[in-house]
Amino acid sequence: MSLTSLILAASETSSEPAVNPYVVGVITLAILLVSLLIVMAIGGGREHS
Repeated sequence: MSLTSLILAASETSSEPAVNPYVVGVITLAILLVSLLIVMAIGGGREHS
C-alpha cells in the first residue's frame, strides 16, 4: 500500500466520529444525576455531625 492511498483512506474514514459527542454527554450527565440522587436519598435524613 502506497503512502498516498493510505492517506486517502485515512482522510475518508475520519470525517465522522464513531459516536456522536452529544450522546456521550447525555449519558454522562444522566449517570451523574442518578449518582447525585442516590447520594441524596442515602444521606438525606441524617443529622450533621
